[in-house]
Amino acid sequence: MPINISQYPKLTPQQAGHLRHFHNLSSAPHGDWPHMGSQEPAQEFLDAYRYQLATMAYASALTHYHRLPAMKSLFARLLHGLITKMLRREVWGYWYLTSQSGIMLDPDLKELRKPWADPIVRENIMYSGHLLLMTSLYAMLFDEDEFEREGSLTFLWNPLFWGMGAERFDYDNRSLQRAVVDEMARNDWVGVCCEPNLVFVLIAMRLNDVRDGTSVGKEVLEKYKDALDSKGMVSRDDLYKDWFVVKQGQTKPAKSVGFTAWAAAFMNTWNSDFVRAGFENHVKGFVTKVNGQVEVQHPMIAFAYREAMSTADTSQDPAQVLKSAREYYKAHKTDIKFPYNEPTFGYIVKWLSELGKTTELDEVLAYADTHLQPTWENGGLYYPRNDQATDDDGRWTQMDAFTGNAAIGYARLNVEDGMKKMYDSPWTRETLESRPYVDGLDLSQGVDCLRGVWDSEKGAVIVTLREWAGLGTDVSFSVESLPAGSWSVHTSQGGLINYEIAKRGRIVVDATVAANEEVDFVVLLDRQSQV
Repeated sequence: MPINISQYPKLTPQQAGHLRHFHNLSSAPHGDWPHMGSQEPAQEFLDAYRYQLATMAYASALTHYHRLPAMKSLFARLLHGLITKMLRREVWGYWYLTSQSGIMLDPDLKELRKPWADPIVRENIMYSGHLLLMTSLYAMLFDEDEFEREGSLTFLWNPLFWGMGAERFDYDNRSLQRAVVDEMARNDWVGVCCEPNLVFVLIAMRLNDVRDGTSVGKEVLEKYKDALDSKGMVSRDDLYKDWFVVKQGQTKPAKSVGFTAWAAAFMNTWNSDFVRAGFENHVKGFVTKVNGQVEVQHPMIAFAYREAMSTADTSQDPAQVLKSAREYYKAHKTDIKFPYNEPTFGYIVKWLSELGKTTELDEVLAYADTHLQPTWENGGLYYPRNDQATDDDGRWTQMDAFTGNAAIGYARLNVEDGMKKMYDSPWTRETLESRPYVDGLDLSQGVDCLRGVWDSEKGAVIVTLREWAGLGTDVSFSVESLPAGSWSVHTSQGGLINYEIAKRGRIVVDATVAANEEVDFVVLLDRQSQV
């Protein structure tokens, strides 16, 4: 090889396995949702399809931006598949029933509201907001306007044996954004989200502003931050409030670190000092380090631990405090009446990854690899669902579909400040036009991509592919937008081909990758020949 490619980090087998699992799920036949079944059957709870798909899309975007920036077609097709799944009626159809509200969130309700099927027009931020960010990331990463075109986001409400005929709702990324902003304005800038979790929507607005040369996100952010402060929704000293009940004007206290962790992972983009200043207070008890072992704790155990450790007695043995907290949990766990488990583990690992808490993250993921049944299927890595919250000793055993399919992969593939860096420095049209990229390669072709970068200083595109199925395969891809000059293509198989490019152009690379073989490709510019 003409350059030392070991200087370019490559994906680990686990990281590549998560990407392939995302591909396996997004490419499943429509109507088939392997391993994605949620605890709550109507797709209303926190491990629903929409949260899984959105988190897989965010993890894929982070991987492309930070780890494999040259692999344009691979990630464009992966994100497109996830967005396509997000538009399926199985994902958003829950809203017709949910739109009628209920006494759990509105205890003063005397009768159900008149329902509506449109999942975008009002209130449903935990679907519409995720779709907004997914499509905004797609436009930013690939300079692709497909979902910015009028009517490109279509929702067809057409139950087979119910209703007076089909209804169709047409949107695009910008009309979707306007619907979100309008709803925020109607509810004094905090009501639409019902909780501090609207933070991720502001990332989408920022990306769209960069594309459009506008300032929508900045204006919304100022009003949103004021609303959060006035309602006392977030604090450095205590957990963020779970939600704000608009009609009653009341905040609901946290029942876990989950929403705090989830919100902080995204709020780090535009409020990083605040998020980092509160980390130690927020994480206490929920992630413990006792006798050198880092573990996630059940919320009831965590609150008991936090209460015990808040006393003035600094001589307490953390191991004894944790033991007592687990005994309290074992004696009182039957008091827990809510039938579903929040995906706390997944929220926590996303939070740790964004803040760069590497020691804690590595040990929590090691716990998952030891105790939570990591499973490989068709080259993809996931953690199968287990609804049992803890074992008999109070140690974590639960695994929900959101965490097992998406959130652990997100955490492994992210980097410190991963979302923040995309927020601060999104790719622009000029960025993408100025550098080469790989086209014609995706995850359906029998190989995982472990490297995919453009080194502008050396004038080199470096790609590493690994055949995963043990069958061997032929691959063909092109390297596009290469500057004029003399180019050579080198492979770890010993091949060398020279090319002359008179103006910005492309080179096609063909290769056979044997069973389980890893092959490196370097497309290298002769600097002396560059025009």
